[in-house]
Amino acid sequence: MSYAALRDKKQELVRKARDGSVFIAESTANPIVDLTTGATADLAPLPTGYEDLGWTSTDGSSYGRETESSQVRAFGSTEPIREDVTNDTVTMSCTALETKLLTIGMYTGADIANMKAKAVTGELSIEKPTLPNPRYYHVLGLFVDESSDGEIYIARYMPNARITDFGEQSFGEGDDPISYGFTFTGFESSTLGYSHKWIFAGPGWLALLARMGITQATP
Repeated sequence: MSYAALRDKKQELVRKARDGSVFIAESTANPIVDLTTGATADLAPLPTGYEDLGWTSTDGSSYGRETESSQVRAFGSTEPIREDVTNDTVTMSCTALETKLLTIGMYTGADIANMKAKAVTGELSIEKPTLPNPRYYHVLGLFVDESSDGEIYIARYMPNARITDFGEQSFGEGDDPISYGFTFTGFESSTLGYSHKWIFAGPGWLALLARMGITQATP
């Protein structure tokens, strides 16, 4: 058999994120259960309380995964005889470009539910808390690719995420706007039992199931 007969490469299975959004909701909001609905696999409405961060930098969103392990070594073996994962953490980073209540509240750590501008001038001032409140959020990264059969959705959802790092803000000349950089770390939800979920869906995805080797359940 030749390699040409053996190989199985399908260019229609190569995915890119052509567009997308990061949706944020307070911890009290309902979780994401299904991203799509119906026989045409259209997007389902998000639960109440999810808000789009808006425009982000051209870097889009990036996800990191850090793992640590412990090893058992034995006399006479040059390799570990056992290795156990002790840490498996997923993070998501993005830089929001829109200045609005959501981004201001997240970057300052203030409670935006009670945040109001002054009656006459509209001025808004926020004092940095001595001890920042470890606020938790639902974070849904929804990314879109196109295919001849329709949109393909690749989403990553953290039901219990906290901002663990902030990007620098630059105020000066140049092409870069004032931005709000966030790194979210996902923690296990005590009610859902997971910290991170991968979701693949959409009409384009539905049409490619067989070519991707994925079996669809019967109704």
